[in-house]
Amino acid sequence: MTASGKRRIAFTHKLLTWYDRAARDLPWRRTRDPYRVAVSEFMLQQTQVSRVEEFYPRFLARFPTIEKLAQARPKAVREAWEGLGYYRRASNLHALTRVVRKTYGGKLPDDPEELVKLPGVGPYTAGAIACFAYEKPVPAVDTNVNRVIKRAFASRDVWKTAKALIPKRRAWKFNQAIMELGATVCTARKPRCPECPVRLYCKTGSRTLASRLSTVAPFRPSVIS
Repeated sequence: MTASGKRRIAFTHKLLTWYDRAARDLPWRRTRDPYRVAVSEFMLQQTQVSRVEEFYPRFLARFPTIEKLAQARPKAVREAWEGLGYYRRASNLHALTRVVRKTYGGKLPDDPEELVKLPGVGPYTAGAIACFAYEKPVPAVDTNVNRVIKRAFASRDVWKTAKALIPKRRAWKFNQAIMELGATVCTARKPRCPECPVRLYCKTGSRTLASRLSTVAPFRPSVIS
């Protein structure tokens, strides 16, 4: 195995171990239902997690299934979305449920290539639904994941690197873990490199740590006369 391959394995192992103790308890992480996963992904687009935590259960209480949402009137969907903003997302989600009911028998497909054909679904959302609902070993590269991989691996092809990192039997956990790292530790403006569980395998983090150590004055033992 190459050095880069060993580094990727070590990165993934450390990340998954960290996630076991550091993961936030978010409601959409407690389900594998494709519809509920899709609702969370649409809501999380350009919206703070705390806001989605508030709206997610209320929306699902009103529209608990694809069929219920597909049958709803646009006005009712907009009212249920009121307060989250970016209402185009609600329209796209509503349209998606109608397409799924008509074309896929009311069940979201598990293939990212099929998912990306649906209203409001781009490469990230397709990967997220395929992985988080069906545990497919596919990447889900959002802004946080993109930032982590670029910093850690200086990668020009982030999607290719993300795919190489995913363990086939723990894809759900890996994708959640790397998103969690980007959201809480490897943040955009003030990354907390000294606290990062994968800093030793991160090109940016290891350089930052080395820089900090080089600025510390060397220890000089006191002389007892």
